Amino acid sequence: MSFTGHEPHSVPYRGMLLALFAGGVATFSQLYSVQGLLPSIAEDLNISSSQAALTVSAATLGLALAVTPWAIISDRIGRRRVIAIALISSVVLGLTSSMMTGFEPLIVVRFLEGIALAGVPGSALAYLADELTPRAVALASGTYISGTTLGGLAGRLVASWVGEPAGWRWGVASVSLMAAGATLFFLLKAPAAQGFTPVEQRGLRPNLGKFKRALRGRMPLLYLQGFLLMGGFVAVYNYLAFRLEAPPFLVPASLASLVFIAYLSGTWSAVASGRLVAKLGRRGTLLLSIVVSMAGLLLTVSASLMMIILGMIIFTAGFFAAHAVASGWVPLLAPTTRAQAASLYNLFYYVGSSLLGWLIGVPFMHFGWSTVVLCVVLLQIIAVIFAVFLKQKK
Repeated sequence: MSFTGHEPHSVPYRGMLLALFAGGVATFSQLYSVQGLLPSIAEDLNISSSQAALTVSAATLGLALAVTPWAIISDRIGRRRVIAIALISSVVLGLTSSMMTGFEPLIVVRFLEGIALAGVPGSALAYLADELTPRAVALASGTYISGTTLGGLAGRLVASWVGEPAGWRWGVASVSLMAAGATLFFLLKAPAAQGFTPVEQRGLRPNLGKFKRALRGRMPLLYLQGFLLMGGFVAVYNYLAFRLEAPPFLVPASLASLVFIAYLSGTWSAVASGRLVAKLGRRGTLLLSIVVSMAGLLLTVSASLMMIILGMIIFTAGFFAAHAVASGWVPLLAPTTRAQAASLYNLFYYVGSSLLGWLIGVPFMHFGWSTVVLCVVLLQIIAVIFAVFLKQKK
């Protein structure tokens, strides 16, 4: 009898949930571990704040460029094998990055680490689809996403708490060691592939044709949402620590990193946005989410630390709600090219993170925090204009 997938509550299903949760933690903890350490990296390597932000951008750019190639490789050799290779190699590269004494070598290693990490988001959901029943996939995908959210938060916090007394290198190394534990857990718990069927080697022409179709109509408007909103989001978190650790706040790095707890508001809002879509439609929810995010960002101009924290909570909640709507809209507008459309959305999303997350640091160095807010608000306004042209009924 042919394999139809593991059912919810079965032993392999529970193993899959735990394994991919651990994989999400290992991936995104390492991807963003340096974000809370940027002031320390800038001081130690004698570089500017925008140069320090390249340690984040290099990794996210590597991930953006490698997600689709890893997905293609997983079609050939299997999802579990690709995820295992990606996690093991990323841990090795993460530990290597903690030993770098120069800026340029650090950027190169972080870029390679991003390429390695791309194997997890490039294969995780396909792994679920291969091995679980459709009903089980719907339940399990949320667990993987929660692992990515909590991984990003844990990586930033652990790196900052260890890095303040011991230095940024120990902060990065501690996250990589944590990821090593999560990787071992994945290897022990991830069930062997039973539903995977290798895809035969094909020419590029059919794939290129599907990518061309995924660029038709109003799909690019959704890709630009990811590019603009994620770029602004990462820029805000990249440079906020520089502001909080400088006068007049002088917040220690270990405490400044607590602002990342605002990510939890995004965990809530991403789920809540689904209920709001039923009332306002996707376009209405997307527009409202962007406006809410913009309002929260404007609060961070305040000289009050409490107002800044409140602003970051609102800003983060609005961003994740908008991202949830835009990313969930992609497969509905491209029913025949879902995989290609999802790949393009991820590409725009992470390129925005890499490019804008670094570029906005240039005016920040010369004119301060208000220019970060101004640049990101302009990006949000452009996103609103593009969103207006999306069809409400979809």
